[in-house]
Parts: sequence; C-alpha cells; structure tokens
Amino acid sequence: MSSIKAPRGRRPVARHGRLTSPHPFAQLMKMLGVAMAVVLVAGLGVGGFVLYDLTSNFTADATELEGQEAAPPDIGAIEGGVNLFIAGTDKCEPEYADIFGDRCTGPDAGGELNDVNMLVHISDEPRRVTVISFPRDLMVPIPSCTDEHGTTTSAMSKQQINSTFTYGGLSCTVKTVSELSGQNIPFAATVTWGGVIEITNAVGGVDVCVSGGIRDRYTGLDLTPGMHTIQGVEALQFLRTRHGVGDGGDLGRISNQQQYMSRLVKKLVSEQVLSNPATLYKLASTALSSIDPSTSLTNPLTLAQIGLAVKDVPFDEITFIQYPTLADPADANRVVPNKTAAAALWAALESNQPLELTGDASQGDGVVLVEPTDAPTEAAPAPTEAATETPAPSETAVALPESISGVTAAQETCSNGNLTGIG
Repeated sequence: MSSIKAPRGRRPVARHGRLTSPHPFAQLMKMLGVAMAVVLVAGLGVGGFVLYDLTSNFTADATELEGQEAAPPDIGAIEGGVNLFIAGTDKCEPEYADIFGDRCTGPDAGGELNDVNMLVHISDEPRRVTVISFPRDLMVPIPSCTDEHGTTTSAMSKQQINSTFTYGGLSCTVKTVSELSGQNIPFAATVTWGGVIEITNAVGGVDVCVSGGIRDRYTGLDLTPGMHTIQGVEALQFLRTRHGVGDGGDLGRISNQQQYMSRLVKKLVSEQVLSNPATLYKLASTALSSIDPSTSLTNPLTLAQIGLAVKDVPFDEITFIQYPTLADPADANRVVPNKTAAAALWAALESNQPLELTGDASQGDGVVLVEPTDAPTEAAPAPTEAATETPAPSETAVALPESISGVTAAQETCSNGNLTGIG
C-alpha cells in the first residue's frame, strides 16, 4: 500500500493541448528508452544465440540516420556517454486498425506522427540513465530532411515536433532533436501502437497507481482510485489519456506516462521476469519484432552492450525528465523551448554528476508523489569490517532549475485522476 503525499506548491503552467487532436490515440508510451535496453539484455539471458536469431526481423526496416556522427563499434569508446532516441508513432497497422476507430478509417489514416519523443542518455562510468521526454506540442525549428525515397524537404523555422516523422521519418525526427539539444544521437528506434500492446502483454501487464480516479470518454479509460494491473488496449488508453489526468494538457500526460515507464522498468528487472526463461524469450522476441531500429542498432553486439551498460544502474540514478518549456506566445495550446533551463540540463549531463531534481514531479499536475509504507522484505545484512570503514565522499549533485520537472525510478507516483475528462 502507498499513502499519497500532499503536493508541493504549484506554479501556473500553460494549459495547452486542449483542442481535440486529429489523432486521439497517438500518445503511446514513454517507456521504451530504458525498457528496450533491459529487454534486449534479457534476451541474452536466454542464450547468446537467441539474440542473433531474433534480430533477423529487427533489422528488416532499419533506418539510416542523417547528420549524426558514426557510432564507434564499442559504446564504451564514446566519451561523454551515449544517446539513444525512441519515437512512438501513431501508425495504423492493419491488425490493430479496428481498435482505433475513426483514427484508422478517416482521411488521416495513412499519416504517421511521432507523438512520443524520448531521448535516453547513458552516461560514462559511473553509469546513469536520464530519459528526457519532449512534448508533442513543442514548437521547434525543423531542418531540411531527406526521406527514404530521396525526397528532400526545406528547413522550417517553427513547426510542431510531432510532424517531423511525416517530413522525413525517424531520421528527420532524430535530426531535429539533435539540432535542438546539441547532442549527437547515434542510435534510434520507433515503436507503434501495436508494439505497445504486444510488449505490455508479453510482460504480463504493469501495475499503476491512480489517485482520484480516471474517467476519459475520449480514450474510453475508466479507472477507480488505487492500484490497477493494465495491459493491452487498456495500457494504451492509460498512456494516451490527457483529458483524464491533471489539467487535461499534454504536459500532465507525460508525467502520467513516466509513472508507467518507471514501474515497467522495475518489473522488467524483477525476479518475476528475470527468473522465467519462457517469459524472457517471449519478451525479447516481442520487443525485437515490435521495434524498427536505425542501422546503427542492427548489430547484436551493440544491442548487448547497451543492455549491459544500463542493467545495473540503481533506480535512484534513472531519472525521467520533461524537457523544459514555456508557453508559446502565438498559441496557448502549444509550447516553446525554455532554452536557459535546457542549457543547464545539457551541461549537467555533460558533467556526469548525480542530478538533483528541485522542480515539481509533473508539469500539468499529471501525477502526485507517494511514499511506500510497506516494510522491507529482507533484513539488512550484518555490517562487515569493510562496511565499518569511513565511506568515500559522495559526488556532488548538480541541482537542475526548478522549471525542469521529473522523478527518479526510485520514487513512486500516482496518476492525478481528473474525472472532468468525461465532458
């Protein structure tokens, strides 16, 4: 059981994204940045040969990334850490189209938007993982991009970030985020609605916490207060709901999705998954068949290295952050980059020191922090002679600006349900 902590003081935030979206199911998930790497290394646990066997499907639709420095064969040779980008797209796959109603039968059925955008930074030793979510409503410059057919688009000074996939596929999305952040991004992948459903089913569902209840007629989600195990279509409904949480905007939805991602990561590394070879194989097989990678990710050894790099990172060193934004002066339903706060974030990552979160857990009131009340299941080990020695000084944490919201995987949150989502 968990008890809900009283929320901290709230700052006014832009209530954007309230207009009806032409792609109502487009918000998939904020989970695959850490989860993909853990799943891939889990596949190694079944047997090294299995990973080679499974990657035949994984490499079929690989994308060449435009404008990124080539990754060295060993990710340990990348100074300053390594970046992996995950895009969640709203593609209408035939086997799932009947689930998504008008989105997959109307005039927009052939389009595909990158409505989930997540940059995963894996630091040098000591390994830390930082997952940065970029809102779909973020207005940014889009560079000139060349798509898979060789068609080149002109650069644009200000467009919504979730349109980049339409202009040039995964490569254009990565190029846009790379230029926005100043980060080289050598690895990337996409996952679709169907991938969300299949991966969630493979792990047997994810337990999520709801405070206040969620009832959202736009997604069909109806959850009472408390803990729920969600999977399949219900998991997708949970991940895309915005009317049902916080202030009804996309920023609240991001932190709601981060709760799911954090709890999924914990389940993936739990004995429930890691001690079951059949589950491991199913999970690795499902993940690899549900994800379309960049060509830089098609080497099985690279996949294994990424997985091994993150598998022992402690939960308090896995940080989920919302890219800092300001209200767009031209449109109250959109946001623009907070460049000052973002510069502090990139500098903190470059320093490779622990991150101190000083802002709220969520913009848009999407979640509330909770405190676990269950007693530990194992007694602490008796101190040894080595343990009585004076510990080495801990590293100095870098305090991020208050305008940057986020949580660590060691913290627990509950979705801040908004029953007015029925209207």
